[in-house]
Amino acid sequence: MHREVICTCAHQGIVPNSFEDYKCDANEVLKESIFGYKNLEIQMYYTAARLNTYLNIRYKDKVSPEKHEGLKPDDVIGSLAKEIPPGYYSNIDDFNGEKREFEIYKTDIECPGFREYHQRLQTFVLFFIDAASFIDVDDDRWSFYLLFEKYKSAGNTMYAIGGYMTVYNYYAYPSRHRPRIRAMEHSYSRHSTTVAMATQTYLTSQRLRDFVDARNCQKLKSFQPDKLKAGFDEDMVREARSKLKLNRRQIKRVYEILRLKVTNVNKKEEYTQYRLEIKRRLNIPFQKNGRDFEKLEKALMPDELSATLSCMTLQQRHQYLQKAFEELEEVYRHVINRLDMA
Repeated sequence: MHREVICTCAHQGIVPNSFEDYKCDANEVLKESIFGYKNLEIQMYYTAARLNTYLNIRYKDKVSPEKHEGLKPDDVIGSLAKEIPPGYYSNIDDFNGEKREFEIYKTDIECPGFREYHQRLQTFVLFFIDAASFIDVDDDRWSFYLLFEKYKSAGNTMYAIGGYMTVYNYYAYPSRHRPRIRAMEHSYSRHSTTVAMATQTYLTSQRLRDFVDARNCQKLKSFQPDKLKAGFDEDMVREARSKLKLNRRQIKRVYEILRLKVTNVNKKEEYTQYRLEIKRRLNIPFQKNGRDFEKLEKALMPDELSATLSCMTLQQRHQYLQKAFEELEEVYRHVINRLDMA
């Protein structure tokens, strides 16, 4: 168990110059102000018993001499380190100490005692998920996944709730079901293991969906190599929607995966054509305004949309597009490798 002290710095008011966002107020320990970081967060954790200390900082961006007229950011860690005893932790896993054990259980509402337990458990969503509402637990298509931390107390094995996830089994024509994650909540929101498990759950679900949909689509007439190289078209949408019940965004994603699969990356012109097509899609938000937001939601994945709607310079935009393309290509490669082994 540990206590934490977090200082979040955010500039308020009119921005008079380009560096004002990189300043925030502090106290006399840090010379009453900090310069060089945007959205700075100073993290200091103390263990409850021995008061061992963890010190680290997080930020969205910081100034650098190469990009900001030779200016350097303040040494926040160095200033604080002078005021606290030596031997503080800078690695959160080392600070947490002993290995922690987590277990995941699946259940449904008919499990004895779970209905009452869920009534108490679901109150967490009101505080941690915007616009959350309680689900109809009498619908037998709900499944529940619970994360517990297993630990010892006075020689007895104990289980502490770490988080939970609800999954709804949607009907998929003609006689199938497609489970979808509805909500995910974890009480250890700052614990790296729990966050990693929650993130991995989402990534694994998306990759599995990509693999299954790509495997099915590559059997369709409109997704044959010659059609893929000709570009995305409405025939693909109609056939995949009619036979596989996929939505347009997922159809486009599968097309991009299979298009990469048939693209010879050793042929510069062929690979460049593919790369530019992906970047044009990723660049859509920069060319639209707020009235087209609904169209953007259909064209991009949520993480792509949120990343590209932020204000960027032309150089930053080019850097983002290249990085986004490389990350997307890596994800697609994993799916393609799995298709080759299937």
